Amino acid sequence: MRRGASLGLAIYLAVAAGSAQAGSAERGGEIFALAGGCGCHTGTGSVGAGGAEIATPFGKFYATNITPDASTGIGGWSDDEIEAAIRRGILQGGEAESPVMPYYWYAGMSDADVADLIAYLRALPAVQRENRPHEGELPLARWAYDGWRLLFADLPASPATAPAGGIARGRYLVDHVSLCADCHTARTALGAVDRSLYLAGTSEGPGGDPVPNITPHPTGIADWDADDIMNVLVSGMLPNFDNVQGAMADVVDGVGGGPGYKDAAESDRRAIAEYLRTVAPVEHQVDE
Repeated sequence: MRRGASLGLAIYLAVAAGSAQAGSAERGGEIFALAGGCGCHTGTGSVGAGGAEIATPFGKFYATNITPDASTGIGGWSDDEIEAAIRRGILQGGEAESPVMPYYWYAGMSDADVADLIAYLRALPAVQRENRPHEGELPLARWAYDGWRLLFADLPASPATAPAGGIARGRYLVDHVSLCADCHTARTALGAVDRSLYLAGTSEGPGGDPVPNITPHPTGIADWDADDIMNVLVSGMLPNFDNVQGAMADVVDGVGGGPGYKDAAESDRRAIAEYLRTVAPVEHQVDE
C-alpha cells in the first residue's frame, strides 16, 4: 500500500512538473507583443517568416524564419534548442549566433516567459520560406561570433518567473523582453554594448538610423511624464504631436499584422514608463 502511494505520488509530481514547464501560447502572445512582435523576423510576408534586412557595420543580415515550418523554420527544433537560441546565442547544432540577435539581453527573460513565447511561436502559421544567406560577413564568422560571445556577452541570470509589477517589472521588460535597452544604447566599435550610455540613444541605431536618448536628462526625455511615454507606446504619438517613425513605429503597431506594444497590457506599458522615469539621466545629444 505504501509502495503504491509512493508510485502514485511520483507520477503526480512528474505530470505536475511537465505541466509547469509547458508554455501557454495565449500568454506567449502577450510576450510577443511586448517584444514588438519580434519584428526583425517579419519581412514583407507572414508574421515570423523572416527575410527582414538588418544592415550593420559587420555585414548585411537577413532575419530567419521562426514559424513552425519543419524544413525552413523551427518546426524541427526542440523547445530546448529554441530556448538556447533565444537566451544563450546557440544555434541548433551548437554554433554561436551573430550578435545581431540580442540573446545577451534576452538571457534575462524568465523561464516561464520564454516557455510561453516558444508555445506562441509553435502556434504561428507555418510558412515555407528559405532563410537568405547573410552578406559581407566576417571571415570565419562563427569563430568570430564565439569570440565575441566570450568577450562581450555578459549573460544575466534567467529568473524562474518575471517580476509581477512596478519598477522591477518595468526594468525587466525594458532590458529583457521589449529590448528598449538594445536599440537605445550605443555600441562600441566592436559592437559591444556601451553600458555608460544605457538608454541614452545612438546616432547609429538599427539600419543606421539615429535612436533618441530616453533617459530623464534634458538631452533626453526629462520633460516627459509617464503618461507621455505610455502614449508613445500605444499610439506612436509624441508629446509634440509628431509621430514616431521607422523601427519604433513598427514595434508599436506590430509588423506584418502581428501584435506590437499597442497590444500589450496597459499595466506593462505603465511599468515600462515608470521605470524609464527612474533611470540615471545621461547627457548625450543625438541629432536626427
